[in-house]
Amino acid sequence: QVQLVESGGGLVQAGGSLRLSCAASGNIFSITTMAWFRQAPRKEREFVAAITWTGGITHSADSVTGRFTISRDNAENTMYLQMNSLKPEDTAVYYCAASDSAYYSISYELRYGYWGQGTQVTVSS
Repeated sequence: QVQLVESGGGLVQAGGSLRLSCAASGNIFSITTMAWFRQAPRKEREFVAAITWTGGITHSADSVTGRFTISRDNAENTMYLQMNSLKPEDTAVYYCAASDSAYYSISYELRYGYWGQGTQVTVSS
């Protein structure tokens, strides 16, 4: 089992920045990939970015490429999402996810068996 706890959400003006953190605990050695997803009101949850736990290979959604940067600190068992140039359409609950498998695409929800509780990000115009 893996436990995930997100932090760092909040209210920011358009053009501002926030950094989200996701602390992992439990069976860390089983993790292959970690990711961020988000869900805006009345919309389905969508992929934001992912990173392989050992190699640090990253993949981001087109909507955030160039603005958001995903990273991880293996020593601290923590993943980050640095969000710059935030837009009102980035407003959503952001979820941290972890996978201990290689099934499904890195951007597909079903790959991830462990989820955090979510943290709200609100971008005002």
